[in-house]
Amino acid sequence: MSPQTEPAQPQAVATRSDADRVVIFDTTLRDGEQSPGATMTHEEKLEVAEILDGMGVDVIEAGFPIASEGDFSAVNEIAQRTKNSVVCGLARAAFKDIDRCAEAVKAAKRSRIHTFISTSPVHMKHKLQKEPHEVYEMVIAQVTRARNYTDDVEWSCEDGTRTEMDFLYRCVEAAIRAGATTINIPDTVGYTVPLEYHRLIKSVREHVPNSDKAIFSVHCHDDLGMSVANSLAGVQAGARQIECTINGIGERAGNTALEEVVMAMRVR
Repeated sequence: MSPQTEPAQPQAVATRSDADRVVIFDTTLRDGEQSPGATMTHEEKLEVAEILDGMGVDVIEAGFPIASEGDFSAVNEIAQRTKNSVVCGLARAAFKDIDRCAEAVKAAKRSRIHTFISTSPVHMKHKLQKEPHEVYEMVIAQVTRARNYTDDVEWSCEDGTRTEMDFLYRCVEAAIRAGATTINIPDTVGYTVPLEYHRLIKSVREHVPNSDKAIFSVHCHDDLGMSVANSLAGVQAGARQIECTINGIGERAGNTALEEVVMAMRVR
């Protein structure tokens, strides 16, 4: 499949017919495990995944398969055991990451590949050491590669809240055109506030011409204590997936807490 090919868009986890439904994407086993002291054994990961599946979590991000043999093994076994949830693995823009991720989740009844790349000026310069045009081409290549394995592909613009808007629009449009069914715009460094995040999500949905072909997702960190508020603001702006962890565990100050966003939406 060439980068110019526009594959038919399948239905994402939440479809246009239930556009108000918010998908719960749990990343306790991936992002949550980066919390100090939260590293789990193989059996503990399987136990947590079974509980999440039983709870009715829509998507379980089971791990980062390229990171280690242990992570690959856990994701692969979770994929085999999970009965209801979509099983997702994380992959960087590198083809070997995406291939390894695809191998890990292929046994799942429903699988997803979640691939990401940094798009903010500071990350592109100092982390990737690449120019914007190079990153743009990588977006197309990585999503196309992932789409060769599954029709459920999530793409994330790492450090999205500090990305220049015009470049963000271009990358999101390209990712959807290449076949991404979920677009995640994360607050990677816990930098944003609710009003600002609401405007960001709303602006991307309004300025990207093919935005109606994907579900938008929020992934917020709690460095300023506003991850739950930011996630809810994103939903009010039209996002329909929240990425969260049990008890809000995660790197640095943590992630959005699953139980808090679920109950906030349930009660209010």
